[in-house]
Amino acid sequence: MRRLSSRLALIAAAIVALLVPATASATATPEQITSAANKGLTYVKGLQSSETGAIAGFGGDWALTAFAANKVAPADVNKGGKATTDARSWYEGEVGAFGWGGAEPAATDFERATLIAYAAGIDPARVSKRQNLIAKVASFYQPASPGYYGATFNATVFGVLALANAKTTAGVQRVPQVVLDQAVAAIRANQHNDGGWTWEKAAGSEEALAKTSEPDMTGAAMAAMCNAGVAKTDGAIVDAKNYLVSIFDPVSGAFASEFGTNTNSNAWVVDGLKACGIDPQGSEFTGTGPKFNTPLNFLISQQLGSGAFRYLTSGSTANLYASQDAVRALGSGGFTAAPPAPKSGPQWKGVTEFATGATETAQLALVVDDGVSALKVCSVSFAPKATTTNLAAVLNAAVTATTPAGCVAGFLPASGEGAITQVNGYPVVPAEKWKVSIDGAAQVVAKRSTQIKVGETIYLKAE
Repeated sequence: MRRLSSRLALIAAAIVALLVPATASATATPEQITSAANKGLTYVKGLQSSETGAIAGFGGDWALTAFAANKVAPADVNKGGKATTDARSWYEGEVGAFGWGGAEPAATDFERATLIAYAAGIDPARVSKRQNLIAKVASFYQPASPGYYGATFNATVFGVLALANAKTTAGVQRVPQVVLDQAVAAIRANQHNDGGWTWEKAAGSEEALAKTSEPDMTGAAMAAMCNAGVAKTDGAIVDAKNYLVSIFDPVSGAFASEFGTNTNSNAWVVDGLKACGIDPQGSEFTGTGPKFNTPLNFLISQQLGSGAFRYLTSGSTANLYASQDAVRALGSGGFTAAPPAPKSGPQWKGVTEFATGATETAQLALVVDDGVSALKVCSVSFAPKATTTNLAAVLNAAVTATTPAGCVAGFLPASGEGAITQVNGYPVVPAEKWKVSIDGAAQVVAKRSTQIKVGETIYLKAE
């Protein structure tokens, strides 16, 4: 009787074991993930020029975000071994040049540069005395469509990614939350009926909202929203996750894409999931046997013997853009990461003073919020002619011109060093109602004499 009971117990245990999903065999292990990421890092590092420090090719600059996401300081990526040939120095010289971006730059050029500079350990607002990437992003704000940046919807998504992620070197969010909240509202308005997004603006068009979404832009929009403070339990994030579940193939571990199953789209999805604190190897994205895969399994399967990653699932052509995307996703994910301290030298680089030449202009990001009229976000360009300046000088320059136009029509008082009593006609009866926050610091009374330093983001808020 005892023997029969033991046998029945063993049979019952075996049946239970068969009923339990074999998720352990389906998910990529930490060791597999780390190994693939390290091989990918080695491949990308090998592409660096020993003469200039550049990682040339489409996606080469994005590689700096992949380094930081895997706790590698771009300042330590130095094939040439010279003081000026590390990846950070290369990018600092590249983007810091006055006029970088060309005669007709796109918003996404500066948004991408902000994310890369941050990952490289370069303060995006202080790349050089004449290059403030945060101000450049602010210059693409669309007053006629509050919350939007640039000419396409993806410029708004990457605008949020840049402004939310590129914190000060002290880790403080430099732009006021109201700016991010407004942009998040714009992203919500563009969420398609199926729960995802595409790169095109869809808000206000039933036809556009009914179109099939794209996995990569869905990942980017999710990351933007979560980086801006939206919780993963928010309805928009839940709907986006459900959309991704609906296009997930547990056999390959990939997400369906109109461009064909590919590394980049899947990496962007992983970036978005990780940014929202959603496990890309959670039960929704894991099969039930050894032939089933997760998104991380898929990315690993795309790696070639050289350590590079291919773009599509066939062929053996190494693709730099796919490689940096995959390596970033296998690391911390997201679209940028705070850089680790390098083995030597400072964690952060950035200028500390304005240029003093009579014609050497600088840009500052300015946000004006009276709580009554539309929020104003802009860039102010002026020649400080001194190593520091004051709030009155910035506002005087803003009255003359801002990008976009109309940020500041006027302010009072017109002279002295005291408190600002009116901006854009508010309040009607001048009073000391205006406060200023600089680079996300606590609000204090806004005075004409308030000191302003290079690269600072200025937030004027009326009580």
